[in-house]
Amino acid sequence: MTRTTHHFLKMNGLGNDFVVLDLRREPLALTDALARAIADREKGVGCDQLITIEEPRDGGDVFMGIRNQDGGTVEACGNAARCIGRLILDETGKDAVVIETLGGDTVATRTDGEDITVDMGEPRLKWDEIPLSEEFRDTRGIELEVGPLGNPIMHSPGVVNVGNPHAVFFVDDADAIELDRIGPMLEHHPLFPERANISVAQVLSPTHLKLRTWERGVGLTKACGTAACASTVAAIRRRKTERKITVSLPGGDLTVEWREADNHIYMTGAATLDYEGDLDPARLLAEAP
Repeated sequence: MTRTTHHFLKMNGLGNDFVVLDLRREPLALTDALARAIADREKGVGCDQLITIEEPRDGGDVFMGIRNQDGGTVEACGNAARCIGRLILDETGKDAVVIETLGGDTVATRTDGEDITVDMGEPRLKWDEIPLSEEFRDTRGIELEVGPLGNPIMHSPGVVNVGNPHAVFFVDDADAIELDRIGPMLEHHPLFPERANISVAQVLSPTHLKLRTWERGVGLTKACGTAACASTVAAIRRRKTERKITVSLPGGDLTVEWREADNHIYMTGAATLDYEGDLDPARLLAEAP
């Protein structure tokens, strides 16, 4: 009898939650519509991102595919990289594993405890690498304001690409910003041809940032690993923090270090397996809105 269900794992990194499908063992024709149906929190399994584990394409240990709630494919996800890193470290018994993504390779290692560290590579800082739709010679703070002319609520975000595009606004009070209202407008701003993840960062000390993020294709999220990395880089470039800091997100804390020695960003945090089960793709599609 042909199997009609597919096994999945439900995982999270600081509340940023994922449905993980291992396509090496159970191939599946994954369409945008099916991804949306699986991610739907009312009729599907529900998640911020749908993650696929696939055969490596260029010498790594695995390839990680990433789809947002809207079904769209994205290039990188730091919290998911830690989760998949945990799985593949356990599976292989290696000290370090290489996870390929559309945004580049990520190396995952285990810390002394249960946390996972991922090497997110070098940040991309030039305007056409982020990308922006027009040239800005200094991407530490571009010309973009939100609010009344002459008295903006937020202005001059630092822009960084860490496998996906980010705009980081430094504010006095991250909780005071109506990110659920402002985020969608800025995500689709004409300056960002590939859309952008929008964050508000509050500097608590030279070693501590508070961060909230509107994630491209997802919305408000409890944690965004690439946003934590991008915000750390943006803060260091503006001389607001040291090179190794704690980033506090609604879902918990991450440790992020932008090392001067190799220009790579290293992120450390939890990777949690919540439960596992089976899903029926045909049923989910039939019940999808």
